[in-house]
Amino acid sequence: MARAIRTYSLADRAAGPDFSIRDERNVTRIAEAHRHEYFQVQLNLAGRTEQHIAAARRPLGPGGISFILPYRIHRIPHPPRSRFFILSFNLKFLRPELDVHPLDLEDVPLAHAPELAPFLFQEYLDFSLSGTELSQAAAACREMQAENAQRRLGSTEIIRGRLLWLLGTVCRCHERALQAQAARKAQQASRRDALARVMRHVRENLGRRIQLAEAAAAAELSPNYLAHLIRKDTGKTFLDLVTERRMEKACELLAHGGESIGDIAAAVGFADEAYFTRRFRQCFRVTPTQFRRRARAG
Repeated sequence: MARAIRTYSLADRAAGPDFSIRDERNVTRIAEAHRHEYFQVQLNLAGRTEQHIAAARRPLGPGGISFILPYRIHRIPHPPRSRFFILSFNLKFLRPELDVHPLDLEDVPLAHAPELAPFLFQEYLDFSLSGTELSQAAAACREMQAENAQRRLGSTEIIRGRLLWLLGTVCRCHERALQAQAARKAQQASRRDALARVMRHVRENLGRRIQLAEAAAAAELSPNYLAHLIRKDTGKTFLDLVTERRMEKACELLAHGGESIGDIAAAVGFADEAYFTRRFRQCFRVTPTQFRRRARAG
């Protein structure tokens, strides 16, 4: 059985309710793949590693920056002697006026919230800073760390200002690449690819029980994101899609194969032939036997 993917909240990983920043000296390293309810940014200062985000694998060297959306399954190993900052924050901290569910961030227009662009296109691009920009980014992280430690009047505004400067600088340095990704609607392509991975897993396992969590893990998605994605793109539930694929396969076997109705029921994941017949009739208004007779006569 696949190991459960843990979802972390800010309360699990941060001292404050809306923002946290840590460096390699005080961060708890998580070796296994996981997800969290908040945004995460990692500024890598020393050491080379590889970040795993959903199905994407991207290098992360010195000066590299990683951007993780809420609920994205990911893993970023930290090699010995690596140096980095990890920033964690929720959407309300970043953009208090932006009222959108974290799972719908891909639908926010780039012009409306440009600072989200690195998060939206991280699976397609490598982000890094060098020279003056990298020095200034490291300095901004140290300022945020110091300000977050005292949290005085105005600290939130100062931290948010430095954070937005960091995100804006990355957008400016990678402006052409980000605009190109937006023009080709990379978010929609990412959703299509994810759904294709899910449906491939479903087709390959029609003969047994298929659970949402299992299909999500096979596509390297979180179950709630997958359910949301299916509902948004198809208007259906995961169970609806699985049932459709089962019935499509059953029709193929009935029309072109010689197996018994019981064997076909088992092949598409129904342990009980009578229940299969009932569900088939609900879908097509005919029994499997009637469907087979008509298909062969036609």
